[in-house]
Amino acid sequence: MNKKDMIRLLVALDQNYLPQLQVLITSISVNNPEEEIELYLMHSAIPSEELERVARQCRALGYGFCPVKVDSSLFQDAPVTKRYPQEMYYRLLAPHLLPEHLNRILYLDPDILVINSLRPLWEIDLNGRLFAAASHTGVTEIANSVNRIRLGTDSDYFNSGVLLMDLNQCRKEILPDEVFAFSAAHSTSLLLPDQDILNAMYGSRILPLDDAVWNYDARNYKRYLVCSSGKADLDWVISHTAILHFCGRAKPWKPGYPYRFGILYKHYARLTQKQFAE
Repeated sequence: MNKKDMIRLLVALDQNYLPQLQVLITSISVNNPEEEIELYLMHSAIPSEELERVARQCRALGYGFCPVKVDSSLFQDAPVTKRYPQEMYYRLLAPHLLPEHLNRILYLDPDILVINSLRPLWEIDLNGRLFAAASHTGVTEIANSVNRIRLGTDSDYFNSGVLLMDLNQCRKEILPDEVFAFSAAHSTSLLLPDQDILNAMYGSRILPLDDAVWNYDARNYKRYLVCSSGKADLDWVISHTAILHFCGRAKPWKPGYPYRFGILYKHYARLTQKQFAE
């Protein structure tokens, strides 16, 4: 793959997460200064004046910005409730919602910092797989075993917050009607609905990534340190981890965040405020 290929990114969120998206964009720009970036934002009802804040930031950085408003009628046959809003299907059905000329995209949750180059991930050969993703399974195989039994799978349980997608292959294999049918049939057993559907239906079609590099769970510094026999210390993380993911309910932009990477998040939030706040 040509090293000068534009990196295309995807996020899917509502307007409450726009401030976090802007922090994510800042972190990408600081740590990928030579890259040409195009950002796609899937949403259902973000007002244009709110989107303009992100558009202005992208223009200042020379990034392409492509909002994609999703037509709710596409989900008229989907199981949709308060617990299962239509937005939960967006990332899985992104291949059918994004422009057809796109053949590869990197989905990122908005509660992420990018602290090193995304280029090595962007250029990974998927070898015919639909996705590349990392699992957060803990020190033992307990989490994997529980999820295999719960979902009836043989693969690891992958986190859906970072997904490199082969859009052409996904368009062939991921059929919306099948996704909706699975959701309806398993509505009482899905704990993290979109992530569970991803793993149950397509887990065997995912290329595993090293989570310490490509989807580092910011809550679990001590686990990474122990599992690496002390190698993955703070210096290692700053030098090698590319994607730092603030998983879980505790968030570094909220008061009382207890984990050590909260101060790093505040640094990028401050940079964003200084550079792009009105």
